[in-house]
Amino acid sequence: MNGLLTIGEFSRATHLSVKALRHYDDVGLLAPAAVDDATGYRHYSTAQVPTAQLIRRFRDLDMPIDQVREALDANDRDERDRVILSHLEQMQQRLEQTQDVVASLRAILAGDTSPPTIDYRRAEPEHAFSVSEAIAWDDAEAWLDTAFERLHAELQEAGAESAGPEGALYSTEFFEAHAGEVVAFVPVHDPVTVAGRARLRALPVGAYAVTVHVGPFADIDRAYARLGTFVAERMIGTDGPIRENYLATTGEARTEVCWPVIGPRP
Repeated sequence: MNGLLTIGEFSRATHLSVKALRHYDDVGLLAPAAVDDATGYRHYSTAQVPTAQLIRRFRDLDMPIDQVREALDANDRDERDRVILSHLEQMQQRLEQTQDVVASLRAILAGDTSPPTIDYRRAEPEHAFSVSEAIAWDDAEAWLDTAFERLHAELQEAGAESAGPEGALYSTEFFEAHAGEVVAFVPVHDPVTVAGRARLRALPVGAYAVTVHVGPFADIDRAYARLGTFVAERMIGTDGPIRENYLATTGEARTEVCWPVIGPRP
């Protein structure tokens, strides 16, 4: 068997464990060059060493098996690089999220020394271009980005202008089951000019307790905690979706969180 390595030899040559090599064979990622019919022993070609090295590095980057297969099966270098860069961008996003969570945890451990600023506000009748869908908790941020792109495109097509910051309404089910209706909206100045549009809706009216969260989305639960505590201690909470207004989405993010309460001003 010139030019062939036993699975143990191939493991030592590539730094992939025997267990990993058997798994990659089972999922069709790296099949041995030959299998002994009598013993079932796997043998690998020396020509497979570079492929195994690529697989090990891709997996060290936590690249899923399907993406590794896509990169290995790429027809040319540009296609392979596209798959790799896509994964690296996902890793960068996860790194940024991890950094946000670490910063948030440090802030919690240090204690919140600044009392929250909470105001009361009456939401008057208001119309907006909107889109709604039942969304899973982990998919909400990506869904909102896509939804706002669609809404702004439709606003431009209708010749309308936004009357305020983008926002979203979150149903009770979304929080309790981590899956439920989310409404993305962009307020409009004059609903008459866009009357008949399928995405035009009246936003909820009523009283809200409002606070502004400054910082990353990973930290927004702290604003919710302060607001929920404030509302519960005064026994002023009422049914209805929680509203978020995205006052600034570039630089240091600023999100207005609006919790429905009883009456115009408790």
